[in-house]
Amino acid sequence: MRYTPPEGTAEIQFIGNATLLIRYGRLTLLTDPNFLHRGQRAHLGHGLTSRRLTEPALDVTELPHADLDAVVLSHLHGDHFDRVARRGLDKGLPIVTTPHASRVLQGLFGFHRATGLRTWQSQTLLRGDSLVRITSLPGRHVLGPARVLLPPVMGSLLEFGDRSGEIRLVLYLTGDTLMYDGLREIAIRCPEIHLAVLHLGGTTLPGGLMVTMDGRQGADLLDLLRPRRALPVHYDDYSVFRSPLEDFLAEAGRRGHGKRLVECDPGERVTIGAGTPARPAP
Repeated sequence: MRYTPPEGTAEIQFIGNATLLIRYGRLTLLTDPNFLHRGQRAHLGHGLTSRRLTEPALDVTELPHADLDAVVLSHLHGDHFDRVARRGLDKGLPIVTTPHASRVLQGLFGFHRATGLRTWQSQTLLRGDSLVRITSLPGRHVLGPARVLLPPVMGSLLEFGDRSGEIRLVLYLTGDTLMYDGLREIAIRCPEIHLAVLHLGGTTLPGGLMVTMDGRQGADLLDLLRPRRALPVHYDDYSVFRSPLEDFLAEAGRRGHGKRLVECDPGERVTIGAGTPARPAP
């Protein structure tokens, strides 16, 4: 039987890396599907690879495929959309992503319902009486001229509600972004974020180029956005990660954000509501 979270809440299951299974009402979303196993290598482009250090909490075959409404994909990197996901997901599954990733997914891999959103563009999904509006938010995987080396990335605002249009719950997925001035517009346009999901890890490429937030930048983002709660992900799964979760927890705590933080280890589930504390899902 399909599980439905309590009204106005979302159940989030952390599968590993940046992969989440999010249920709200009758809707089910999958984010950044990464199902490589420990020891396998993710392809990062330009001949770069990174070895997975952990096991995903679910295999792609264990997903509730019949219930999936869409994939929200921040960008097209091998640790966010891998060859296992490519083989295991239905080619007719809607994928909401960047224009770059949409072109590749449709043209090379046959995911004919991949939709590319420009920054601040939205797409709405409806199932039964449950609604989610997905909006592409600013994100930069790398700053300066080196931007040409990595694929474009987006953050995502997930606004959940019902078919009347009333929004009950707002989630922000950062995507693999660094802190930069463009994120300030999120603080202006999105003053009420109930949960921010932070992609951390301080991912560092050969030559010392850091391409995801480390613990300090993650705390900087909390200073900027001040979401009600924050869930750290993307911090220990690959050999290119250089900033462990403890760095972020210590820095966030030092700046007074400790009560915002949500504990959810891979395989665990947590229920998030706009007006209630995060709690483990039943």
